[in-house]
Amino acid sequence: MIEVPAELAASQQEYNGEAGRAFVAALPELTADFLDRWELTVDGRPMHGVAALVVPVTRRDGTPAALKLQLLDHETEGEPIALRHWDGDGAVRLLEHDPATGTMLLERLDPTRSLARLDAHESVLLIAELLARLTSFTAPPGLRRLGDMAHRMLERTARAQERVTDPRARRLLADCAAAVREVADEPGDRLLHWDLHEGNVLASARAPWLAIDPKPLAGDPGFELWPALDNRFDADDVVWRFDAMTDVLGLDRARARAWTYGRLLQNCLWDIEDGRPLDEHLFEIARRLRAAG
Repeated sequence: MIEVPAELAASQQEYNGEAGRAFVAALPELTADFLDRWELTVDGRPMHGVAALVVPVTRRDGTPAALKLQLLDHETEGEPIALRHWDGDGAVRLLEHDPATGTMLLERLDPTRSLARLDAHESVLLIAELLARLTSFTAPPGLRRLGDMAHRMLERTARAQERVTDPRARRLLADCAAAVREVADEPGDRLLHWDLHEGNVLASARAPWLAIDPKPLAGDPGFELWPALDNRFDADDVVWRFDAMTDVLGLDRARARAWTYGRLLQNCLWDIEDGRPLDEHLFEIARRLRAAG
């Protein structure tokens, strides 16, 4: 029987409450069920992130793979749809999927080699190149849509401003919301990963780098740039990273900046709604992008 890592149990408790506790309690039996159902043999130590348990396995024919088990919710339910649509082009390949539980069997990548090991500039450029491939696909039906998300964020902004007393934070919310209003009615139709930071890009035997863990939606590729600006944050590097990514992806700079403000707004709303103060780097990214014009 698989032993659930204590850190995964704690994160499920923190973020998902009773549903998370039930998921963790069911994990050993659920894992055993899929090992049997898909004729898999465990051949490594289980790994985990905040939300998922990943078990290295071997298929009956000897092919290495990874069994991924996670709580099925509005973010994870779209993952197999996107992976099937990409079919390994820039992303990890989906081998099996159980719709009832969200359990997936994925091709095995190298978890010890991510873009986090590279120079920040090299990492940003590789992320941009992957995004160019991933967003070349039109989003399939059944995914969340950026337009709906944008309009919900604008509705939440008014309530968030009532909770904020810091004038800088109120001004940041207003500026971001104004930028989103300019583009919300033209949200795009590309297949977005939504969370392509350097830890979600792993080395592979069949391709130098592949994306994992999408939280997919249909929308404008400009909404994809935020993680590379935020990860390994460097104030003096914000504009270089933004310009490099918009150049590689061939994006309209003004629209990409507006959707990047949308990601900034999203992060601000999460912090405010959870009762956390806004981090200083959020203000700095906004200031640098605004000054760059």
